[in-house]
Amino acid sequence: MSLNQNLREALKTLAHVRNFDRVLEKVTPVFADHGKVICELKVEEEHTNRMGTVHGGFIATLVDVVSSLALLYTTEKRTCGVSVDMNITYTSPAKLGEEIMITAHVLKQGRKLGFAYVDLTNKATGKLIAQGRHTKYLGD
Repeated sequence: MSLNQNLREALKTLAHVRNFDRVLEKVTPVFADHGKVICELKVEEEHTNRMGTVHGGFIATLVDVVSSLALLYTTEKRTCGVSVDMNITYTSPAKLGEEIMITAHVLKQGRKLGFAYVDLTNKATGKLIAQGRHTKYLGD
């Protein structure tokens, strides 16, 4: 199975559960390569806050999950580990109906820790919506 097929299967498995991960149901994988994963999402009402823009908590979830997938497909351990630290800088809103790109890059993967960053951008304009950094403990 190719890397892109593995990514599709991983997202499908996450989205078709009854727990919190079901919020990822509308996330579509676009590209996967060693150390990089790209997904896209059309903003729907279920992703928004009272102001009609993407909820900050949902953005944090996207940073968490897409960076974890990038690390998963980088490490030979085939584990996405557990979060140690995550930070998100919100730079502009994404509105209902807009399409966003979620691009995760692995900065470094050591024996125990993995480091990644994620850019969320407006698909039409390329404008940065948010940027996240994520550190994960990958185990021994």
